[in-house]
Amino acid sequence: MADVDVNHLPYVTLVPYNGTGVTGGDSRTDDLNIWYQSGDIAFMIISTALVLLMIPGVGFFYSGLARRKSALSLIWLSVMATAITTFQWFFWGYSLTFSHSAGPYIGDLSNFGFKDVLAAPSVGSSHIPDLLFAVYQGMFSAITVALACGAVAERGRMLPCVIFMFVWATVIYDPIACWTWNTSGWSNKMGGLDFAGGTPVHIASGAAALAYSMMLGKRRGHGTHELNYRPHNVTHIVIGTVFLWVGWFGFNAGSALAANMRAIMAAVVTNLAACVGGITWCFLDYRLERKWSTVGFCSGVVAGLVAITPGSGFVPVWSAVIYGVLGAGFANYATKLKFLLRIDDALDIFAVHGIGGLVGNVLTAFFAADYIAALDHVTVIKGGWVNHNWVQLPIQLADSFSGGCYSFVGTCLILFVMNLIPGLHLRATEEAEILGIDDAEIGEFAYDYVELTREVLNDVDGEAASMFSSADQNHLNRDFQSPVGREKNGISMMDQQRMYGAGQSQLPPHAQ
Repeated sequence: MADVDVNHLPYVTLVPYNGTGVTGGDSRTDDLNIWYQSGDIAFMIISTALVLLMIPGVGFFYSGLARRKSALSLIWLSVMATAITTFQWFFWGYSLTFSHSAGPYIGDLSNFGFKDVLAAPSVGSSHIPDLLFAVYQGMFSAITVALACGAVAERGRMLPCVIFMFVWATVIYDPIACWTWNTSGWSNKMGGLDFAGGTPVHIASGAAALAYSMMLGKRRGHGTHELNYRPHNVTHIVIGTVFLWVGWFGFNAGSALAANMRAIMAAVVTNLAACVGGITWCFLDYRLERKWSTVGFCSGVVAGLVAITPGSGFVPVWSAVIYGVLGAGFANYATKLKFLLRIDDALDIFAVHGIGGLVGNVLTAFFAADYIAALDHVTVIKGGWVNHNWVQLPIQLADSFSGGCYSFVGTCLILFVMNLIPGLHLRATEEAEILGIDDAEIGEFAYDYVELTREVLNDVDGEAASMFSSADQNHLNRDFQSPVGREKNGISMMDQQRMYGAGQSQLPPHAQ
């Protein structure tokens, strides 16, 4: 056989890391790329981009569920969560979560401002460098904050929510992620199994959304016909679901932190659970309404994705069917909890993410298999009940309830303190609720015809006003000055009923 010149092979030879410095070496004298496979690097960069894609997906999903007059604010909050949380992650979030010298509950500031975060093997896996792991995990922090902030829908102010993003990521998300995923974390050491974020992402965001909804109070008109509306834009919901579904491949498969068989398994069970979840929720809704609900299907897809998240790198393919059925089923029935709790969780974030994440964590205790985790040829676990490891269930429950309780109580305390600070009161005014958060807080709209309709109706009112006497006009103006009976440009709620029919239970399109 002819000799092979290794210097001209198409791939760089993999060299075991030799522990050269905290940054992995000096790039001026050393080739820092030799420690890692280029395929793993490429796979993780793509996975990072896919997780980023999920964040506008959350915005579109939430926007479609809300009323038209507050649609843009929910998209704005989602993309703003990316910006605020990414800066927080660079500033100290990554260090507090994944520093190599972290404690059992939270990290230190040894990597403050990404100090010394470069080419050394990461805390998560020796297959990728610190810097790549940092940017990938930063996307998890961003989407968790975006999920939680949907709770402000239709009655929360923007500025306090933006401040809340930074504080919540620091005080709530970072400690939970540290004890779950950092090798020094108490849950990680205890043997908790959470592949991609059942507790740090879904239970934490669901509990925070429930707390935020409780602290804000109910929307104006809650319990009356005024809030008896359907989601204003089902197309937005479908688009958001597609973004989430596609992005979840990077979320779950990427959590293998290398391009290997374990990542493939995670991708397969993720897609299967999503499909089964969508079918399950759709059939549950059909049982009651005899309609094949698009919104129900999309909600089921997301619930299935949420449920499979903690187990995606631990469980066999067939179990994904059970994850999809039970994840969507429990989340569907959990939408009734807000009525029992008397909390206006407008977008059912707690039901889908909080309960869905809990179901996923519990099912992982049953179906985690040692041979699935070993597909990466690195991970060794005792498995769950399929491996006769009965103690895994109480471990999963301890991790789930500690994360949920910490998030709920901590969020309540953060919001309570913020609400006492001048200028940071959480709730929008009643007039802002009537106008819509888009108009009151942003000054822009998701749809051009919202403002166009108002201008046309204003002209109609102007022409009608000329038919009244001066005394009648003064009386009409007094009605318009009331914040309860007035919309922007002098369109009163009473006029809306006159123009669109007093018998309708829904508000006219421009006011939804």
